Amino acid sequence: MNIAIIGVGGQGKTNMRALLGEAEAQIIAVCDPREEADYSMFYYGGKAGRKPVKADIEKHYSEKTPNYRCAEYEDFRKMLETEKAVDAILCATPDHLHAYVSITCMKQGKHVYCEKPLTHNVWEARQVARVAKETGVATQLGNQGHSGEGIRMTCEWIWDGAIGTIREVHAWSDAGGWVNHAGRPKETPAVPAGFDWICGKGRGPLARIILSMRLTIGAAGGPMAAVASATWLAITWMRRSGRWI
Repeated sequence: MNIAIIGVGGQGKTNMRALLGEAEAQIIAVCDPREEADYSMFYYGGKAGRKPVKADIEKHYSEKTPNYRCAEYEDFRKMLETEKAVDAILCATPDHLHAYVSITCMKQGKHVYCEKPLTHNVWEARQVARVAKETGVATQLGNQGHSGEGIRMTCEWIWDGAIGTIREVHAWSDAGGWVNHAGRPKETPAVPAGFDWICGKGRGPLARIILSMRLTIGAAGGPMAAVASATWLAITWMRRSGRWI
């Protein structure tokens, strides 16, 4: 399956590494408005962006296919027009572009894996669900913890009544390093070299937010959407047993 990654910052690079381990997957294109960025201040670590990720992909596949080349784009719409061999896309952009990217790709018959949170707001989520149903393509939300053994075992314990009837659930997170960048940025730094601001800004009136995109309500849902989406999904899944008051 030929895959294109849209958004190859920290999480996009993390997903890229996982895809390289899938024998039936081949990454043929990457897209990101940013050429290169330093993510050492976040848990991702190291550098990401079009150039570093493209280099990692080509190095990996060149071991079996000498001189392997991965295409790179700043605008995913241009990528879709050019790369007709793409079967599926992985969307790891900032939150404000999740719905737009996913819907555009589904309408072109591409299977979609989109990182959490699925959309910026409820209305967008409903549109994504509608288009997924209309197009019939395969879709998946990138909530990796939902596939782990820990959450599955916990669900089985609750479903089997191992701890009795559930009356109350407490879930929390300090949101990690995201909290350190919360609030509206006061600075207006220059657009970094190698960054296509128009493509990166996407829809909506956004200020020049580079590092804080995921924390600003105009661009994303903030730490609540980034972290709580994982916690709430687990709780919702566990409730299937009916052992709740």
